[in-house]
Amino acid sequence: MSFILDEQIGAVLRLTLNRPEKKNAITQDMYQRLADKINEAAGDFSIRAVVINSNGDSFTAGNDINDFANDPQMDEGSPVFNFLFAIHNFPKPLIASVKGRAVGIGTTMLLHCDLVTANPDTQFSMPFVSLGLVAEGGSSYLFPRLVGHAKASEILLTGRTFSADEAKEMGLINSIAADELAAAMAFANEIAEQPPNAVINTKALLKSGSHEALNQVMKAEGVLFKMAAESDEAQLAFMNFLAKKSKVK
Repeated sequence: MSFILDEQIGAVLRLTLNRPEKKNAITQDMYQRLADKINEAAGDFSIRAVVINSNGDSFTAGNDINDFANDPQMDEGSPVFNFLFAIHNFPKPLIASVKGRAVGIGTTMLLHCDLVTANPDTQFSMPFVSLGLVAEGGSSYLFPRLVGHAKASEILLTGRTFSADEAKEMGLINSIAADELAAAMAFANEIAEQPPNAVINTKALLKSGSHEALNQVMKAEGVLFKMAAESDEAQLAFMNFLAKKSKVK
């Protein structure tokens, strides 16, 4: 069974995280498949937009801690980096449909999306500091630009969870809907009906002021993230996290 499903519906490619029994925690293989599909969609004229969604009751619990702790790949060319740069460089509209828990990369990837819909019960968090890590995916640059330094510091330094209502107030998501996937597909289909070159050029203009700066920030984050992941502090945090999970079970 594939943990990443892909289906083209008209001019929209839907990519579905399909590991519900693990809250869609993302492995290295899943990152690479997502990267490959997004990069393929960039060069496929029949695809006008991409929607990322999930099966099960959560968007994603973030990185698969067991997979990641054993091999914390964050170098350029690694599956994680390939995915992050695929969404950063994707020239067409990228839309996310979010529900349940959106942890770590489940929130930071949204900063690269052009439109995001969320279920009213969605809970967002970026608990990098809590795991002895640093922000990734360009979030140390994009999140303060979106919400301001004070709010970004509050959330990133505490790792606290925030609601769909707060996410909408921040401007992280566009809309809250009971059927978040239907809302996302409606956005995607509306955009797919627009002249495609005008859409691509408009997105490029919207991102032009920060695109290269973000490249450099993402590379710096990757270096620091890898150093942090290999530290004793992070390894202890990982062990504590896994111990808590086993007690819950």
